[in-house]
Amino acid sequence: MTMQAASTEIASRTAAIIDEMKGLEGPLLPILHSIQEEFGYVPKDALPVIADGLNLSRAEVHGVVSFYHDFRAKPAGRHVLKLCQAEACQSMGSDAVAAKVKQLLGIDFHETTRDGSVTLEPVYCLG
Repeated sequence: MTMQAASTEIASRTAAIIDEMKGLEGPLLPILHSIQEEFGYVPKDALPVIADGLNLSRAEVHGVVSFYHDFRAKPAGRHVLKLCQAEACQSMGSDAVAAKVKQLLGIDFHETTRDGSVTLEPVYCLG
């Protein structure tokens, strides 16, 4: 599939999601979640379609996507490994665990292994 065809497909599928959900109260977050569920991430090409469909600026949509850490700008690996980096976990040695995992996988936080099997994400307080 060419880049143009992929962009057209993203726009088309995004528009369908917007049409289905724009009647909700505060539809932006549910729409973003649906788009991420559909594609595995929120494609850059979807942002102007969302902005136009909800009568928002592209900056507003980008601001929401970039504010919430669970939204991705690119596809994640088959497995997403989330390591807590909150102060309580750091006091119990999470920094050492993170360093070892990064070394073993050969990646840093927000990266995916070359084979696409694991994405490493920092989180703050899982429980």
